[in-house]
Amino acid sequence: MKNKRYFALFIIVLMCMLVVAGGIIIFIRSDSVFKRDTSKSSYYIFVDITVNRLYLYKGTELVKSYPIASGKPKTPSPIGEWKIVNKDTWGEGFGGRWMGFNVPWGKYGIHGTSEPWSIGRDESEGCIRMFNKDVAELYKIVPIGITVKIYGGPYGPFGEGFRIIRPGDRGADVYEVQKLLKQKGYFKGYVNGIYGEDTKIAVHNFQKKNGLKITNDVGYSFYEKLGVKLMD
Repeated sequence: MKNKRYFALFIIVLMCMLVVAGGIIIFIRSDSVFKRDTSKSSYYIFVDITVNRLYLYKGTELVKSYPIASGKPKTPSPIGEWKIVNKDTWGEGFGGRWMGFNVPWGKYGIHGTSEPWSIGRDESEGCIRMFNKDVAELYKIVPIGITVKIYGGPYGPFGEGFRIIRPGDRGADVYEVQKLLKQKGYFKGYVNGIYGEDTKIAVHNFQKKNGLKITNDVGYSFYEKLGVKLMD
């Protein structure tokens, strides 16, 4: 009898240790074992700037869909996967709501607008604009820290195809070019998605080494030598 009590006590202690080590767990049935909760219950935002639409998911369930405005061709929205790192109640021009991303090359986020006619178009400076009533609703739902994935086309950071990158440009394509140049030992600066002086030096050195015309522009021949090709 005493051995059975010791054994029961050992099992209870072991279960407590599992709870501490495993974090949040759930008990499935009275005769089950403890099991970690792997259900996907957190919110997630997917933005498709090719159709100017924002989709709010909870796990795999689509909760809501909103029309948006995205960046102009010269000021593109930040393609990639980001986090909402801050929320604020900005002024009328931002519809009273702001949800900022951790994009390294500028201040981007989701906000409202005093130009509702722009919704559905590529009209912003890169941010994701929403109707004010929609952004107020979204602001109440989503917490800081959730993932926002911005899709710009079938070619990843290059969106729907290459553009010619010039000094002063910024975006996911600049960020990708910097990463590749750094991997090859040409770029010595901080990978931030901004075509500055350090990027220009790396571009020129790469052009010299690969028999390209020395120019500030990153064009199609540069992409090809860099090993980046758009697949059909």
